[in-house]
Amino acid sequence: MKFVDEATISVEAGKGGRGAVSFRREKYIPRGGPDGGDGGDGGSVYLRADSGLNTLVDFRHKRTYRAAHGESGAGRNRTGVSADDLYIAVPVGTRVRDIGTGEKIGELLLHDEKLLVASGGFHGIGNARFKSSTNRAPRQFTPGSEGERRELKLELILLADVGLLGMPNAGKSSFIRKVSSARPKVADYPFTTLYPNLGVVSAGEERSFVIADIPGIIEGAAEGAGLGVRFLKHLERTRLLLHLVDIAPPDDTVDPVSGVRLIADEMARFSPELAARERWLILNKRDLLSEEELARKKAALVASLRWKGEVFAISALSGDGVEALIQALMGRLQELGPRYPQAAEMEGTLDEAEAWNPLK
Repeated sequence: MKFVDEATISVEAGKGGRGAVSFRREKYIPRGGPDGGDGGDGGSVYLRADSGLNTLVDFRHKRTYRAAHGESGAGRNRTGVSADDLYIAVPVGTRVRDIGTGEKIGELLLHDEKLLVASGGFHGIGNARFKSSTNRAPRQFTPGSEGERRELKLELILLADVGLLGMPNAGKSSFIRKVSSARPKVADYPFTTLYPNLGVVSAGEERSFVIADIPGIIEGAAEGAGLGVRFLKHLERTRLLLHLVDIAPPDDTVDPVSGVRLIADEMARFSPELAARERWLILNKRDLLSEEELARKKAALVASLRWKGEVFAISALSGDGVEALIQALMGRLQELGPRYPQAAEMEGTLDEAEAWNPLK
């Protein structure tokens, strides 16, 4: 299935039914009078989050959604039937904006959560409601009001506890394959990851968290270069970031320090809030270095960056140091507590032996 994380749609709520103009005229009934009923309300348009969906691809095929109109009123004070509301299913994690005003309407972060995006029209008033001691035969009525119309931009932002950052070929995909059942593509050329991947990491009995892998970031990503800037938004809801660095690059001209600074700069341009989030430095491919070389390069990197946060050295290929990192992550996430209530729900819907990959 193709992974689509942005879509634009048009929504149109139903019009309210018009009020009726009617007079009671029955044989043997000496006193008649106005008896026109009110119309029915128009249907509203709601978005409803569905944990069974994981992409916005369906909105590439259908872009316009209309709710039904309310029925008109009738004589004998009969009220028109109000139209049913229209519910549009979207993935959990969808953010909604009004294209016309730029207003952020809301976000859907829980399964079955609803968001009103277009209000139905108000019903019209029948002439029975206008009668009075001085207006005994009113012919006034009101038509139903129009329903709201909106152009909406939908953005799907993945829900994960931990996000992976790094230059292309830093080993992010290899790491998520090692710690979960996600199976992103792994190869010896840049940009093997073209779409985000989610994996559920088990840290023991009834202890797990969700990790997100996004395409690698290159210089100029904030201005549109490469693929990373398009998917940086998928890290906005993470509570912790892992910055993976190739500690043993095949080319001596590659400087890990420059790579870390470059990504930090691109994140700051994209979102200062994201750049300020807690970030751990993960030195990958430790199996290619001796203990002495690893200690020397680690010390030099930490000193050059003036790194104050956590530092781990692992091998995503062999698994060296990976379990210690998982346990440390689990402990830190428990300290931070659940930022979003849906984190526990996701763990219930994603089996620990499985992981969601939008390319499946």
